[in-house]
Amino acid sequence: MAEFTPQASCADDADPNNLSVEQATQAINTLLRPIDSWQKVALRQSLGQVLQQDIVSPQQVPPYDNSAMDGYAFKSTDITASPFSLKQVGIAFAGKPYTGHVKAGECIRIMTGAKIPNDCDTVVMQEQVEVQAESITIHKAVVSGQNVRMAGEDIRINDIVLRAGRRIQPADLGLLASLGIGEVVVKRPLRVAFFSTGDELVSIGDTLADGQIYDSNRYTIYGMLTSLGVDVLDMGVIADDKQSLREALQTAAQEADVVITSGGVSVGDADYVKAMLDELGQVNFWKIAMRPGRPLAFGQIENALFFGLPGNPVSVMVTFYQFVQPALQRLAGDHAAAPIQIQVPCTNDIKKRAGRFEFQRGVLTKDENGQMTVSTTGQQGSGILRSMSSANCFILLEESCDGLSAGSLVNVQPFAGLV
Repeated sequence: MAEFTPQASCADDADPNNLSVEQATQAINTLLRPIDSWQKVALRQSLGQVLQQDIVSPQQVPPYDNSAMDGYAFKSTDITASPFSLKQVGIAFAGKPYTGHVKAGECIRIMTGAKIPNDCDTVVMQEQVEVQAESITIHKAVVSGQNVRMAGEDIRINDIVLRAGRRIQPADLGLLASLGIGEVVVKRPLRVAFFSTGDELVSIGDTLADGQIYDSNRYTIYGMLTSLGVDVLDMGVIADDKQSLREALQTAAQEADVVITSGGVSVGDADYVKAMLDELGQVNFWKIAMRPGRPLAFGQIENALFFGLPGNPVSVMVTFYQFVQPALQRLAGDHAAAPIQIQVPCTNDIKKRAGRFEFQRGVLTKDENGQMTVSTTGQQGSGILRSMSSANCFILLEESCDGLSAGSLVNVQPFAGLV
């Protein structure tokens, strides 16, 4: 009998055919070409969209000198050694400027945000003033120009206020509104089609038969895509047969910029995704030296990019955040910064074997001394979706790491800014 030679499997810690995480990222980046179509939308509809072009300010902000305090405005040439007194001749409100002249030895009552008259250049806050019937006495030392917001000190005319490639945030809406900008030019949203594969999967609302489970992956993928502001096409669950899968992939590639599947990219008898990708397009790679998420297929079908995510729910989320999300951001023209990493002590032992990069799920907290620490969420199996729901960060463990003891410093990638 011939000697049996086992094939490389997902249980192995080392496989010469695996790409490293860095190599996989580079392979993906070589195929990314940002979309170049755009549309003009109303300001409120631009939230979450990516700017196609720089936005240049048509005016200065503030548009005029205004008071930073409730107080009294006057000319700095009236400042003498305290105490000194000034005659009050009027009042200015925000939106209702004082229209008269303020002469030497005079002042006006002024409210926060109100326009400062041309005759004035200094404001003293009301708490530092003694008020008489028609005059005030200032007892504190006053500096010329204090408590005045100068015209254009925030934004000048023709300043670039937002750069092309920025994803519009809530604060940006207010900034653009302050400039009177009601429409913006943004990139066309990416169109992303996705579906799950597997005869064992059942949609919510249907009754589970023996050996079936509810399809959670479509919901996590939907949530992750929606947070990126893409146009989502949910194609449901596709049966584990070649013809159904072929038709679904062809339809998705015709209607979307990116196609995402979950399940069916391993080497089981009913795992057809990789085979169909070989037939309809091209496979750039399908194995990465990481845990969870080793069987990640990446390639093209016609003009659409393809990501075949693993079937295990945690693997789906890890591979999405580490590979799919950055790729979608680049395709959308989004100049998003790389996710933040920090180094903190881990409060518990970490089990790991050398050979693969691991993304363990962790909880980042402050200890009683105010120091940031991290702990794992417990069991780290790729099917334990609760580990993602409980976590607020990934603990990043290099391929060479073979376990750590409590108190060791670890690199952490917080979900804040990532998810």
